Amino acid sequence: MSEAFIHPLADVGDAAIGAGTRVWQYAVIVAGARIGSDCNICAHTFVEGGAVVGDRVTLKSGVFLWDGITLEDDVFVGPNATFTNDPFPRSRVAVDYPTTLVKRGASIGAGAVILPGLTIGEGAMIGAGAVVTRDVPAGETWAGNPARMIGRVSD
Repeated sequence: MSEAFIHPLADVGDAAIGAGTRVWQYAVIVAGARIGSDCNICAHTFVEGGAVVGDRVTLKSGVFLWDGITLEDDVFVGPNATFTNDPFPRSRVAVDYPTTLVKRGASIGAGAVILPGLTIGEGAMIGAGAVVTRDVPAGETWAGNPARMIGRVSD
């Protein structure tokens, strides 16, 4: 597998980026971030230093990953999906960020909002525009505001 491709207009700090990963223009990856192999980090994305991204993950444009967020292998995050990491946001107040975990093979639709400290189960599907306020079990499809189970993901 080839080395990572970093577009010349990307801003990549001292982050661990796996072989075959592609980082496109205007992406910002902060020192300390860990990104696996064969990922596609699209334009206009941001990965904070405490975020962890597994192998074969796709981050579409407009996705920001904050400290405390982990995406396991084969996760897809659609355009402008929003992750949060502060359950009680205030300016200039130090916080111990809760852990948000998106498990292997889960997909998050465009414009979905994921509140802090949640787990999205393996292979789960989050619909576009959903607002996820609680843990999502493996293999379920959730949509709406607040998001609720609307079915099971089929093979």
